[in-house]
Amino acid sequence: MKMKKAVPTGLTFVLAAGLLAACGGGNDNSGAPSSPDASPSGSSSASPSKSAEASPSQAAEELGGKLKVLTHRTDLLNDGTLDRYAEKFKEKYPKAEIEYEAMTNYAQDIKVRLTTGEAGDVNMLDASLPNSELANYYEPLPDDLTRDMYFADLRAHEGKRYGLATGVNTQGIIYNKKAFAQAGIDKAPTTLDEFYAAAQKLEDAGIIPLYMNYGAQWPIGSWAEGSVKYVAGDMLYFDQFVTKDEVFTVDGPWGQLMSIARKFVQEGWVEKDLATNNWEMSKGEVASGKAAMYFLGNWAIPQVIGAGAASEDIGFFPLPYDNNGKLNAPLGPDYFIGVSKNSKNKELAFKYIEFFVKESGYVGSNGFMPVDKNAVPEVPQLAEFKSHNPNFLEEVAGDPKFNEIANKAEIDFFGGKYIQELIVAKDLQAAYDALNKKWAAARKVLGY
Repeated sequence: MKMKKAVPTGLTFVLAAGLLAACGGGNDNSGAPSSPDASPSGSSSASPSKSAEASPSQAAEELGGKLKVLTHRTDLLNDGTLDRYAEKFKEKYPKAEIEYEAMTNYAQDIKVRLTTGEAGDVNMLDASLPNSELANYYEPLPDDLTRDMYFADLRAHEGKRYGLATGVNTQGIIYNKKAFAQAGIDKAPTTLDEFYAAAQKLEDAGIIPLYMNYGAQWPIGSWAEGSVKYVAGDMLYFDQFVTKDEVFTVDGPWGQLMSIARKFVQEGWVEKDLATNNWEMSKGEVASGKAAMYFLGNWAIPQVIGAGAASEDIGFFPLPYDNNGKLNAPLGPDYFIGVSKNSKNKELAFKYIEFFVKESGYVGSNGFMPVDKNAVPEVPQLAEFKSHNPNFLEEVAGDPKFNEIANKAEIDFFGGKYIQELIVAKDLQAAYDALNKKWAAARKVLGY
């Protein structure tokens, strides 16, 4: 089946969060989720849309037509993976035709597509879109699509759910075990001091300690909003800032994470070429052991292996962000997938997103934990991660006003440009003061 290749190369994941994100997890990720205004994940407050209940299910052989799917995964389009998904879907729905379009700067481009009504039939939800606006662009999902799924209510509003997570992420340090051994590091760091000592040993051995991907922008969300909440130990941490003018502080979790990132840059423990987007190249660097570490979600593990590393040579441990040895780690969604409100083939589109999340193989082959709560993880590196006994904190629904203020303040959460500026700022406090001034002004304009 012929797919539309909108771009030849580019990002394979846009986070945070994801978190992860970001949170990406994200939250993700990245593809980290926005702070939504629904009930916490796992609750049963959201109900199926009336339109979905009223539309009877059609037999697989009767469903057909063309679907256009927008995606951030340029790599999977280029290597033929999406073609294989489409063929597998066509085996189930013989009359279906799938056209994919991948975008290198998905996080920004999807905003434009939504406002121009050119968002296809299925797309990955704009992570920064407030839940209160989801109904303007997306069709509510039938209840059976979200049953027993993680984060079912994170992208919900007024009892209606609009997106399925496409994977479950945690976040930490992905590392090359051979590079560690070459540098004389015999165990994964569990404290910040050990983390710094390991970085220096790697540098001394001629190995890039950590590939930050500063030039790509989106990966460095891990050093800010992609990790702030779990480092703070409170997944509703952002809610307090709806009523405060001071969001960024040097002595809080924002500053704690940024100080680590800044030290890595100042000590030369990251890639030398900060300005260039070397995301695709960096995977080969980590896979070969020329670089030792990434700070990303578990979704990146298969990409490093796909770049040439043996699975047994790649490990995963929680970010040691302090010295007390008791670390938190996030549990958050990857990008959410949903059905465009403007789709002319919604019934088939619902079937596609169910297939994509549950049957295509995307979740396991991309290193995610299953979205289905009844499924078993397929990624062996997660066992190592869990052996460190992190305290997992699950992403929950937060106050949507946080995102509204951020958008008004024009702070590009989950984009990364402002984080680039913070990492190299001469005075971090002064840089935070400038951001807090923008935040306070936006709060005032919005009446919060």
